[in-house]
Amino acid sequence: MDKNVLAGLEGLPEEDKVRMATMIDQLQLRDSLRMYNSVVERCFNDCVDNFSRKTLQKQEETCVTRCAEKFLKHSMRVGMRFAELNQGAATQD
Repeated sequence: MDKNVLAGLEGLPEEDKVRMATMIDQLQLRDSLRMYNSVVERCFNDCVDNFSRKTLQKQEETCVTRCAEKFLKHSMRVGMRFAELNQGAATQD
């Protein structure tokens, strides 16, 4: 976990800091799992339309790959932009 997240908790007892760090880690894991499930569901619904075989057809596989790559690139870009904005806000304080 990022040390800056807990920087504002300096006055708390060590036990509370550990509890907060654990809670933040659990929330980040939950959010990651939600994002993963969202990508799987969205790409599956958008790309898979034939259930006559137990494997994906080539066009479905290509669609799923592109969908997942697009989502990951978008998420990375949003994360980088958020970090830029966050850094800009931190330097103004």
